[in-house]
Amino acid sequence: MRLDLPAEFSFLTERQCGIISRRQALQCGLTPDAIDWLVRTTRWQPMRRGIYCVHTGEPSREATLWAAVQRAGTGAVLSHQTAAELFKISDQQSSLIHLTVPVNRHVSKMSGVVLHRSSRVERTRHPSLLPPRTKVEETVLDLVHQARTFDTAFNAACASCQRRLTTADRLVDAMGTRKKLRWRAELTSALSEIGTGTHSILEYRYVRLVEQPHGLPRATRQAKIIRSGKTWFLDNLYEEPGLCVELDGKEAHPDDHRWHDIRRANAILEAGLTILRYGWSDVDRRPCQTAAQIGAVLANLGWPGTLRACGHSCQLRTHDLRTRDLRTRDLRTRDLRTRDLRTRDLRTRDLRTRDLS
Repeated sequence: MRLDLPAEFSFLTERQCGIISRRQALQCGLTPDAIDWLVRTTRWQPMRRGIYCVHTGEPSREATLWAAVQRAGTGAVLSHQTAAELFKISDQQSSLIHLTVPVNRHVSKMSGVVLHRSSRVERTRHPSLLPPRTKVEETVLDLVHQARTFDTAFNAACASCQRRLTTADRLVDAMGTRKKLRWRAELTSALSEIGTGTHSILEYRYVRLVEQPHGLPRATRQAKIIRSGKTWFLDNLYEEPGLCVELDGKEAHPDDHRWHDIRRANAILEAGLTILRYGWSDVDRRPCQTAAQIGAVLANLGWPGTLRACGHSCQLRTHDLRTRDLRTRDLRTRDLRTRDLRTRDLRTRDLRTRDLS
């Protein structure tokens, strides 16, 4: 059987990565018998009920996504983890395909597909990108609302801004259009730091647990230095004292990354800066001790400020009391030594007087 396929058919299949629905094929002029013959002779591959791939061989990822969208019908868009995959917010391919459909539509369950329903589909749909998907900001907020922990929510928002897919201000504006959003207060606070250069949950915790509550000066995030023709970005730079605080979220590094860290540290030292490095445990489990150490180094470099306790149980108070005790002991020791020297001087004078007499 020879088929003369119209130009509209070629346009649709090219636009949809080789995917076409039975309804679209009929609208292009194919007869039901022709469609059945194409499927029976394996020229077309059934993807889902009433959805076909017009090519032989393994369908691409985009074709698989298009098939799910076509099966879901009018108004369906890719969302959540699947939209994040398409926008490269996440480097991982979602194991399930996430689709959002209008709340007033009934869509049958599909294997490997998670269906979400929303009354805002038309407003959240990206105006031009294909396959149909939610906007970047809406995708991020879907992930935030779905997140079980704030760390997961923060990572989604941070990744989208760090990869220059959106901005903190745009996310704040998108949040204002939603009546319900999990982690709203926490994310609002975090976005202010993301907007100034905070690029990871560890950097955010450093600001919230170490720097702000203990009265440390505000550092410049992602400060830029150029050494030997190479550009380096520093996590936290206290410019006037000349202290760089680097944060490392990985407990171990492969050799190539380790040498990269060494070269980075050498470049910082070459710039005339003092460097301190901290990991997860220093920031998350021992923030008070970390703040005390940073404050001491800043003071040695000429910082005129003073640290403050973050609360009643702050370890900084214990540190201050121990320092006071040591200072008191030093003063007492000095007083005793001074008294001993004076007593010796008096005895020496008495002996000299007796000798002269």
